Amino acid sequence: MSFPWAKQYQPTSEVGKWMDERLPLARFVHDALGPGYPTPKNLNAFYNFGVLAGVALVLQIITGVVLAMHFAADTRVAFDSVEHIMRDVNGGWMIRYMHAVGASFFFGVVYIHIFRGLYYGSYKPPREVLWMLGLVIFLLMMATAFMGYVLVWGQMSFWGAQVITGLFSAFPVVGTYIQTLLLGGFSPDNATLNRFFSLHYLLPFVTFGVIILHVWALHIPGSNNPTGVDVKSEADTVPFHPYYTAKDFVGLGIYLILFAAFVFFMPNSLGEPDNYIPANPLSTPAHIVPEWYFWPFYAILRAFTTDFLGVPAKLWGVLAMFASILLLFLLPWLDTSPVRSNNYRPLSRLLFWVFVVVAVVLGVCGGKPAEEPWVRLSQVLTAYYFAHFLIILPIVSKLEKTKPLPGSISEAVLAKYGSKSGGGGGGAAPVAQPAE
Repeated sequence: MSFPWAKQYQPTSEVGKWMDERLPLARFVHDALGPGYPTPKNLNAFYNFGVLAGVALVLQIITGVVLAMHFAADTRVAFDSVEHIMRDVNGGWMIRYMHAVGASFFFGVVYIHIFRGLYYGSYKPPREVLWMLGLVIFLLMMATAFMGYVLVWGQMSFWGAQVITGLFSAFPVVGTYIQTLLLGGFSPDNATLNRFFSLHYLLPFVTFGVIILHVWALHIPGSNNPTGVDVKSEADTVPFHPYYTAKDFVGLGIYLILFAAFVFFMPNSLGEPDNYIPANPLSTPAHIVPEWYFWPFYAILRAFTTDFLGVPAKLWGVLAMFASILLLFLLPWLDTSPVRSNNYRPLSRLLFWVFVVVAVVLGVCGGKPAEEPWVRLSQVLTAYYFAHFLIILPIVSKLEKTKPLPGSISEAVLAKYGSKSGGGGGGAAPVAQPAE
């Protein structure tokens, strides 16, 4: 969004003017990430995580390209080639740990980014396309991470590939053909490894392309903010640079410190010990489990244990697992409240935190063996997960009595900080403001 008060780009040198006329790259950066992009003045630390997700993806691409130079996509030597990277390649151990730990950090950052969007109503009009592009990125991340996990060709990699691709066989008629197409045969083998290696290398660049669309879609309506109130004047905004670039660098510094702590001191803490055993098709692990960032969806998959309405339990589980993500695409139309931010929706705020607890406990259940009480708990929480979006949220959004919204972003900032700075915090009485 280009506000009338946005600072215009002015080249200061003849070379800059010459380049601006032919390839206005500096103008693009200025308008998208610099002083030419006015941003709501009340963005908090949770708005840093979009930038952190972009940094995490770049780190994954760089380390992944280096690893690909030394990896052999052949079942006979794949596991040994990873050990070769760890032991013989200069700095290979660090690159490999950066890539493995980076995947977990990438998902952690994105999960916080998603929950922030849920809390502040960033999926509401006019940001529906922005929200849906974010979910496409999330799906691409999941596919890329799964394929990368298989490449190690350890015990958990092999059997994870067997289980996850086997889910497609639950679909009537076409399921077996889809599974065979994915595997390149009837079980994980050399063809599977080559397919997954090719796609694991390609999909991050596709993800990067969708991120460009995601950022583009963000700049059309402009950033949402913790109040959910639209920008009304220049007083509601500050230039993205230097204010939010400085804030993002602070967040990036904290992120890199935590990242380095895991890479150098506990790099294997987020992985499965069984994956340090070479793949053995004749020995099934006692407890097959995916990486931690898939656990909530794995719990939903395993929650269905009985055939229902003539549909096998396995198919119900697969459908529910995919539906748990695809359902989020409908969120802009399921939540019809004119108020965006949960800061002004007391009941929705309470339900949001209940949903966070449900998602976390589902993740715990997904990491546990398929036995009681974890299966029963997964069933109860899965029922609530779908009820939250399909029943509770639509009803609450229509009936909830919301708090009055501030008349502007500046009014909310002054009400919060004005008295501390001597500014009083006065202004007009809060007036309810629709989301449009």
